[in-house]
Amino acid sequence: MTQTSTELHHLTVAQLTTQLRERKVSALEAARHFLARAKAHTELGAFLDTNEEVTLAQARAADIRLASGSAGPLAGVPLAHKDIFVTKDFIATAGSKMLEGYRSPFDATVVAKLGDAGVVTLGKLNCDEFAMGSANENSAYGPVKNPWDSTRTPGGSSGGSAAAVAARLTPAATGTDTGGSIRQPASFCGITGIKPTYGRASRYGMVAFASSLDQAGPMARTAQDCALLLSAMCGPDPDRDSTSLDVPAEDFSLSLNASLEGLRIGVPIEFFGEGLSPDVRATVDAALKEFEKLGAKLVPITLPRTQLSIPVYYIIAPAEASSNLSRFDGVKFGHRADKYTDLADMYRQTRAEGFGDEVKRRIMIGAYVLSHGYYDAYYLQAQKIRSMIADDFQQAFKVCDVIAGPVAPTVAWKLGGHGNDPLADYLADIFTLPGSLAGLPGMSLPVGFGAGSMPVGLQLIGKYLQESRLLNVAHRFQQATDWHNARPQGF
Repeated sequence: MTQTSTELHHLTVAQLTTQLRERKVSALEAARHFLARAKAHTELGAFLDTNEEVTLAQARAADIRLASGSAGPLAGVPLAHKDIFVTKDFIATAGSKMLEGYRSPFDATVVAKLGDAGVVTLGKLNCDEFAMGSANENSAYGPVKNPWDSTRTPGGSSGGSAAAVAARLTPAATGTDTGGSIRQPASFCGITGIKPTYGRASRYGMVAFASSLDQAGPMARTAQDCALLLSAMCGPDPDRDSTSLDVPAEDFSLSLNASLEGLRIGVPIEFFGEGLSPDVRATVDAALKEFEKLGAKLVPITLPRTQLSIPVYYIIAPAEASSNLSRFDGVKFGHRADKYTDLADMYRQTRAEGFGDEVKRRIMIGAYVLSHGYYDAYYLQAQKIRSMIADDFQQAFKVCDVIAGPVAPTVAWKLGGHGNDPLADYLADIFTLPGSLAGLPGMSLPVGFGAGSMPVGLQLIGKYLQESRLLNVAHRFQQATDWHNARPQGF
């Protein structure tokens, strides 16, 4: 083994797979190195659970497969999972007191698929409770800190995943995206993340928030890394997830070097209006000019119902959440109140103690819009507008191949900066919600820095099932620029 351990955390997933296969570094050495980094940087609050015995056992098994030549494509690569995925060897809390200490009897499909590909699990990563939040301040186990500035949010709900990758505590991580929870934290932490087309990756074993929106995806430093990971994560799962698409898994890395000459990039006028901070706009504009240098053509487009995405999302998502979270009642598993008078009181006390404020808020909103007399006025109307938002994208794609714009209106804000104003968090999702409501693939890639020297991400949105095109567009940009190699000081 010639690779020095001090260099391991500077390697991308693609570079690390090469080192592992050439036996320049062992899976066991890599696992020990990243476990030590996770232990050395607990101040970020990124990890919720590690299990050194399990991790090292997986690493030893990977080394045996690597030596025999029968290893999977990601054999020996360390990876950590967002704590929204259930895992049999690690806790699965979904960031909630309701599931404190819970261990699942099975692995989520995404976890199992990555395991089959050979990844070594480092542990579980902090997230907003039940993936509800835009700042990772709603976790029952404390907020995650942004490694670029520990006084700022890493974004949410996959903030633990984004912070861990940015701080080089893990080469890659899983995340989930309901309304932007992969793309926004990726932007805030200066890494790359992709949400595939809804149904591309199985939701089996993901603790449900909003079933018609939740989707798993990878978070890493580069588009090439995301392509390798997404290839392992995707594929049909008809027996366990009825929303899983009957689309075969594919190797997304095969189309990473296609030319961008003649590519039509749609630029929505609604994404560049009032509310977008000047520093983010300048950084995104510079990235768009770089694409022009690579041969792409910018095409003005309109997504006229962008502003409606916030009220539509915050009707549909809470409605689905109120249904999904009804299973947490203290009867079968999870938290149960110690003191109660009867069954109904046990439900009330258990849910009052187990759920945080944001989860309670969304459950109440959801129950309200689904109640008799309000279902037609709110929920059905929101679903109709959701269809119109999806149609806006289809009209736009008649004149462009991909859509590009900012991920969020600002850079990462200060922890606690939105105080007790949940609407401020909701408004920060204005650019990511439309694509989620339409079920389209979307990703964020780092393109520079804004106010306070904080990272800025560019959002790319593609046509259904065209993840390979998005990844290629991002990869070609990263071949021409160096923003993805920037790292926080001290990490």
